[in-house]
Amino acid sequence: MSRSFTLAVLSDIHYAGATERAAGDDYETRVIENPLLRFALRKYRDLVWLRYPLRHNDKLDRFIAECPPVDYVVANGDYAANVAALGLCDDAAAESARECLNKLRAKFGGKLLCNYGDHELGKLRMLGSRGGLRIASWRRCTGELGLQPFWCMELGNYVLMNCVSTLVALPVFGPDMLAEEKVGWENLRSQHLDEIRSTFAALRSNQRVLLFCHDPTALPFLWRDEFIRPRLAQVEHTIIGHLHSNLFLRTSRILSGMPVIPWLGHSAQRMTTALKEARIWEHFRVRLCPSLAGIQLLKDGGFLILRLSDETTQPAEFQFHRLRW
Repeated sequence: MSRSFTLAVLSDIHYAGATERAAGDDYETRVIENPLLRFALRKYRDLVWLRYPLRHNDKLDRFIAECPPVDYVVANGDYAANVAALGLCDDAAAESARECLNKLRAKFGGKLLCNYGDHELGKLRMLGSRGGLRIASWRRCTGELGLQPFWCMELGNYVLMNCVSTLVALPVFGPDMLAEEKVGWENLRSQHLDEIRSTFAALRSNQRVLLFCHDPTALPFLWRDEFIRPRLAQVEHTIIGHLHSNLFLRTSRILSGMPVIPWLGHSAQRMTTALKEARIWEHFRVRLCPSLAGIQLLKDGGFLILRLSDETTQPAEFQFHRLRW
């Protein structure tokens, strides 16, 4: 007799606690000295991305209220607004993430599986030199906040697993790291890749994988791994976040193969590095879980419901639940 399972997936919550909200919605633009860059970023935030990035906590409450009965919930990373861009070693960001995770854990308990996004560990801001990766953020995530770096679960013939995209894609985060922490990050990456390789190696021939990877920048690194690549045919879907809207996923596919642009700063270099190899994402059969809020331009946020069946001929069914605003 076949079995079925139902999952809810949410991503890019970017919850802002009281301390982060006090920073103000212009926290990113007001520190940019160049007036043209400041104006350009402000217009992009106002018209395309999010005009008021610290005022969308209600989307988490709506998800909790509107989520139907499910067997498991996967949160695919980015729990805090991360105003300081240092990850959760920053006390204000940790406060936000703690409130977010407490709400999810209170509602779903042991049904909740949490992945890492890039904002948990920190990264340099889009413009300017503020922020970056910090080992202290890793320690707080794995310790105080109880975020497990790697998990794997079998549901019938399905295997659910995660990867920490920042660790897998660590080579593109060179400018974001402190020199004295580089070896520590490389050791964490090596350990994490070993866990992923071991899980892929242990797959039975009839098993199908749902891979949860926040930032698709990591996928080409998995594709090039000689132990993982032979098993990619068993990956039925890879659920990503990070892009916030299917508009940006479609745009990424159009721009795939573009050259790397190193002269517009670290963020442009990191993003164009990802776009150069975006064609490789096809091998992972990528599905985007948008952010809960979506983007200002389309207000297209929400969450996914997945229905899985043991029937080998029945693929996973995806249903998008939009949170209108």
